[in-house]
Amino acid sequence: MSNAKPPKTIDFEQQLQLLEALLRNGSPPKTARKGIRNHLMGCLMLDAGLRVGELVKLKHSHLYFNSVPVKSLILTSSITKNHRERSVHVSTRLAGALRQYFSTWLLTDVVDDDSYCFFVTHPDRPITTRQVENIIKTAALKVFGRRINPHMLRHTFASGLLRVTNMRTVQELLGHNCITSTQIYTHPNEDDKKKAIEDLETEVNHDVQDFKNLSRHAGEGLSSNETGN
Repeated sequence: MSNAKPPKTIDFEQQLQLLEALLRNGSPPKTARKGIRNHLMGCLMLDAGLRVGELVKLKHSHLYFNSVPVKSLILTSSITKNHRERSVHVSTRLAGALRQYFSTWLLTDVVDDDSYCFFVTHPDRPITTRQVENIIKTAALKVFGRRINPHMLRHTFASGLLRVTNMRTVQELLGHNCITSTQIYTHPNEDDKKKAIEDLETEVNHDVQDFKNLSRHAGEGLSSNETGN
């Protein structure tokens, strides 16, 4: 297992604060569309674990089918870092962001299936990774007073998954070639260790109670047999 330090993440409340800052965009109403775009980009990194390099390559056909948001995001080999296709189920929060983005951007701009989803001036020219990094950094400075980078949102996605599923599933969702790349997220924090002991204690108590119940029933059965004799 890797001895590297676990990646930095943000908690659920911070996720909500960051997404709200991205949505508001800190700009006048006339640029509210940018906030909706930025909010969707944040959701794709937090809820689907996209790398920023994958995000900027997304085409209309990756996110929508017949003008309806997809239920499962298929990241084709042409946009993934390791050129391996992977799929990620679309969360409820992400589905809502996709619908909002379609109604405010893609209905008002001339786009086709091969158009880039995220752009600044024209769908033939995608937003750049540097621009996405600056958008996330600016929003984080406003709500946290510190900078964060887009990859921290992917780290947050991965760490959250490991709390509810196995490492092999997380590896597939992240698109890691080797499971050792996924193991960096397995470093437990103090809350994880405390919960592990509490869960073990609960399990032991259940086993003890089951044993007592079994012993009592066995004793009652033995007494009944003796009485019958």
